[in-house]
Amino acid sequence: MSQAPLLDDDPVLPAGLDQSRLTCLVGYAASRAALELRKTFERHLGPLGLKVVDYSILVLVASNPQVNQRQLGQALDISAPNMAITLDRMAASGWVERVRSTQDRRAMLIHLTAAGRDLIARAEKIAATMEQGALRMLSPAERALLIELLLKVWSGKRR
Repeated sequence: MSQAPLLDDDPVLPAGLDQSRLTCLVGYAASRAALELRKTFERHLGPLGLKVVDYSILVLVASNPQVNQRQLGQALDISAPNMAITLDRMAASGWVERVRSTQDRRAMLIHLTAAGRDLIARAEKIAATMEQGALRMLSPAERALLIELLLKVWSGKRR
């Protein structure tokens, strides 16, 4: 098993532990990066009362006017009971509402409220630049490549 290159070729990371047997794993590196990006998200969008899942749902609802709870759960890999709990919390916050579909009376569509539309507009402005500090060591081309590769790994399981 080959070792992943580290900054300055130093296998000792900030915790002072030799992590070289872990840093050669894509999953470990991706998880560590995800933790840093989650901290960035919480620092920038947490003050708006948003969690990562809330932001994702709001963006998907804003982008897909006829989306229902099942579709959101599938897109975000969230179980039906957990999606229901999350949407209940978001509805109680006044961000979304459930509206019965006129095409399929069994389906409940998820719509943004006026407060939800305002919140997502504010959040997307912040999100447009919030990762710049965390990704400052990457060129724009490297950042685009990183996104492309991560999406390729994610979408590979669907093929």
